[in-house]
Amino acid sequence: MVTVSLIEYADASPEVRAVFDDIKRTRNVPDVNNFWKALANQPATLKRTWDDLKQVMQPGALDSLTKEMIYIAVSVANNCDYCIHSHTASARAKGMTDAQYAELLAVIGMASETNALSTAMKVPVDEQYLK
Repeated sequence: MVTVSLIEYADASPEVRAVFDDIKRTRNVPDVNNFWKALANQPATLKRTWDDLKQVMQPGALDSLTKEMIYIAVSVANNCDYCIHSHTASARAKGMTDAQYAELLAVIGMASETNALSTAMKVPVDEQYLK
């Protein structure tokens, strides 16, 4: 259950509408998704988060699809259903295949398992990995 109201464009302040307009223009979508509508309850957080996300997720040394797949993995680790679904959709829109998704899930599962084992056993880090 949502813990804040979702701010629709018609009900948004001019400050929020400006961010919503930028999101719609940048993503070429008719409306913003619920995450942004929820953040609109805090206009400064909405603007900061959108500005930071635009910067981080733009292509750079890592391509956009790789960044979306990393976002999926972190979202799984953080148990964020919303982010898992939204970034899986974004990754698919950027060309992620079913085979890539299956492999990504296998890597996430393996990393979760080996992370838990290493953490539980408090395995000391090998010297060569500390350089």
